[in-house]
Amino acid sequence: MIIRRTALAVPVALAALSLAACSSSGGSPTATDSAGVVAPAENSSTPKTAADVTKTLGAKIATLKPIKTYAAEDDPNHLLGRPNGYSSKTAFGDSRVKADDVEYLKEDAVERGGSVEVFTTEEAAQARMDFIQTVAKGLPAVGEYDYVKGGVLVRVSRFLTPDQAKDYQAALGG
Repeated sequence: MIIRRTALAVPVALAALSLAACSSSGGSPTATDSAGVVAPAENSSTPKTAADVTKTLGAKIATLKPIKTYAAEDDPNHLLGRPNGYSSKTAFGDSRVKADDVEYLKEDAVERGGSVEVFTTEEAAQARMDFIQTVAKGLPAVGEYDYVKGGVLVRVSRFLTPDQAKDYQAALGG
């Protein structure tokens, strides 16, 4: 019995060491919060919050109006602060969206303007965008414009024209 434990312990220990060695990317250091969510380092190029990004977008797009900054308790996607989720999220309106198109939707619905989701990495933001786009392929009524730059995903209402949506892409710098 002792021989089996020893024989099993060696491969387990080697696997743990291998994972630890692979986890260091050589990039900026990160911190992990109590939920296991990795936070960007202070000198990271990822903006600190979705509210910061929304404010920057609003300075460039006069029709944008901030609507809501989410907390983990009221995040409609249940991703805020959770493993593989975003670190912050906001909703915004855009006055170019016709009121008739969104009259039955909640005030913070993406269709009313959009939202900003901030992730710790560009890969995580891209994965979220890919998921949304995959779902939208089968359901055109839930389609939207999505733009990623760094760890930021900007989701824009399908009720805006392509040229209007490109204002967000330009404001994001991508």
